[in-house]
Amino acid sequence: MIDLLLCGNGKVFDGALTQLISMTNRTEEAVHVYLMTMELIRLREDFTAITEAQASFLDRVLRERNPENRVERLDVTELYEREFGGCVNEGAYCTPYTLLRLLADLVPGIPDKLLYLDIDVMIADDIKKLYDIDVTGYEFAAVKEKYGCWLIRPDYFNAGMLLLNMEEIRKTGLLKKARELIRRKKMLFVDQSAIFRSAVRKKLIGRIYNEQSRFDRKGTVVCHFCKRLMFLPYPHTENYKQWQIEEIHKYLHCYTFDRDLEEYLELKRRFEAETKGKALEAKE
Repeated sequence: MIDLLLCGNGKVFDGALTQLISMTNRTEEAVHVYLMTMELIRLREDFTAITEAQASFLDRVLRERNPENRVERLDVTELYEREFGGCVNEGAYCTPYTLLRLLADLVPGIPDKLLYLDIDVMIADDIKKLYDIDVTGYEFAAVKEKYGCWLIRPDYFNAGMLLLNMEEIRKTGLLKKARELIRRKKMLFVDQSAIFRSAVRKKLIGRIYNEQSRFDRKGTVVCHFCKRLMFLPYPHTENYKQWQIEEIHKYLHCYTFDRDLEEYLELKRRFEAETKGKALEAKE
């Protein structure tokens, strides 16, 4: 069983669906998805939790592919408010939902090994190749951050993929230290910086496990559609996500996941039809 952690609000449905399609199309082993979410409309009215309907649909899609697959929705609103509510980093550049993974050690039933992935990730090869990496004695495994390893420190990593050794993390208190840091110190990259500063022992692994720019490299397992810094024709950033199909074709010249994205469009139409049907039934 591959234990996977995804986090976000209701808007991440497209990302979760595309990612899980790409993963299960290339991975035979069963996947248990812990879908961590919360309601935070006190900050923004669109900060609503992933719905039961969305989680249930993802669960059904995965079980159709492998009966042992499952999606488990975890509402951690109370935990978040207790640990981070009103903290100095709530208004950072990233949404508060990026902080949810830092609550993993407080959630009952979380396994000793856990793969965290950002929502804007697609899987290009069997995810078991990443999950089976030995992290004994390490708190986690990660890949260097494309820009940060040059601009910040040579060992600075991208936290969009973290292979977490929860058993070791509970011993060292990594996430507890990161939460304390976030509560008291304003930081630019918040969760990523807090993990970096709090880590005692991390394992840096090859870029094929979190490719942040080119998605056609041979052997790549994880493709991360994160924000990119571009210098031509003038310095600017690009931030195209995998479900923005026209944009990733036109600007990223990425066609690797076309088959997965065709399935995504079909399944999304199915979900929308189901949602509309239930709404009509409720009116009657």
